[in-house]
Amino acid sequence: MGLPTIGSYPMPDRSCLPRPHVSWRIDPARAALLVHDMQNHFVGAFPAGRSPVMELVDNIVALRELADALGLPVVFSAEPAGQPPGTRGLVADMWGPGIADEPDAAAIIAPLTPRPGEHLLANVRHNAFLRSHLGRLLRSKGRDQLIICGVHAHLGVLLTAADAFMNDIQPFVVADAVADISAEEHSLALRWAARSGVVCTTDSLLRGLLLHKERRNA
Repeated sequence: MGLPTIGSYPMPDRSCLPRPHVSWRIDPARAALLVHDMQNHFVGAFPAGRSPVMELVDNIVALRELADALGLPVVFSAEPAGQPPGTRGLVADMWGPGIADEPDAAAIIAPLTPRPGEHLLANVRHNAFLRSHLGRLLRSKGRDQLIICGVHAHLGVLLTAADAFMNDIQPFVVADAVADISAEEHSLALRWAARSGVVCTTDSLLRGLLLHKERRNA
């Protein structure tokens, strides 16, 4: 069916967060940042200059800047362009052929262009752990917390968070740094994500990272 038409909707704020089920606290010495599918193909489907994509990009930029400043590993997952049917598999039945063989469409959006030292993983399924070396990368860096942002909340973000949880990696889904095809799907994803991790806002996560760093340096 391909990407649906996405309308503007308000980005969730703190009042919209689901009830927490765990009391995990973010630790910059344990955490990595995953920016999921923030490619021109997907981001361009949102109404430009309107919610939720304005907040989505601004908040991920803020997360990435602090992650870089604190030395957190930064990982980008991205769907490859021009996948043949044998590679795309059943995903094609549900979401069509995917990104055409156009480098610009598959590129990470300009405000988030990966930098030297950051990691770019091919993402051939919605779950960023599946058929990638994300798990090995996190283990090699000694990281057992994963901050997840990007699109789409009810697909790649939610499935990645669930798989992190199943592999004893604490997922932190940033409610106002993810977006979806509708407000309903976004809200649903946050409720389900709270069953396997922490759902937080960008501001609270940034404060948590800085506070933990200050305590360690005190």
